[in-house]
Amino acid sequence: MLVSAGSGHSAGPLDMADVFTALYFCVLRYDTRRPEWPDRDRLVLSAGHLAPVLYAVLAHAGYFPVKELHTLRKINSRLQGHPHNRSLPGIENTSGPLGQGLSQSIGMALAGRLDGRKYEVYCVMSDGEQQEGQVWEAVMFAGKNKIANLTAFIDRNNIQIDGPVEDIMPIEPLRKKYESFNWHVLEVDGHNIQQIIDACHTARAIWDKPVAIICHTIPGKGVGFMEFDFHWHGKPPEGQEAVRAMKDLNSLRTLKGKITSEHE
Repeated sequence: MLVSAGSGHSAGPLDMADVFTALYFCVLRYDTRRPEWPDRDRLVLSAGHLAPVLYAVLAHAGYFPVKELHTLRKINSRLQGHPHNRSLPGIENTSGPLGQGLSQSIGMALAGRLDGRKYEVYCVMSDGEQQEGQVWEAVMFAGKNKIANLTAFIDRNNIQIDGPVEDIMPIEPLRKKYESFNWHVLEVDGHNIQQIIDACHTARAIWDKPVAIICHTIPGKGVGFMEFDFHWHGKPPEGQEAVRAMKDLNSLRTLKGKITSEHE
């Protein structure tokens, strides 16, 4: 998708692939035939630059044809660089300016509570967003109002476009900060699907406060020359880089298939 577009973000969509896979194929309640089903769970993408992985799971879940993925970021495409909720079914919010998604999620979660609905709201944020005051106003509000049908995922990949997060503007101790505002906090290996699913089940069982799941991830996961390198935050591979990237990902897929077969 990124190679075809010639632009976009590589590191984040790769490192959140396991989280989105777990959410859309093991956790979220939705009906692709009824995208506006009132009792569906909502996923709000605050970190809009993760759009490629969101589009990928939506297509494979059945919201739109997989072949449309190759239109990413092209003129008149429904797959905009950042998601637009009037462009595609399954998109719950319009994102772009970072730091807004948690507030949007709170509104949806409160609406569900007021309407007596049982849906859950999941908000996906980047760790760089935690540097914004808007996020912490929302964190305080959600904790004070005990919005228990809200779960926030934080992609703790430790990078942003300008370099390491802790060098640009430190956010640690992140867990203690959320806990101090009356959130229940879980930490998982963001590349361990079972841990992600288990954390979501735990979050559903917390009835008196919102839940934050800190996902420790490797930026550019699966592509050797991208991993841990902040320069890949906001650019796609080109030419031989793309060939190498696909070779790495296909090797990883082959290895996972081999392990699965052996276990079976």
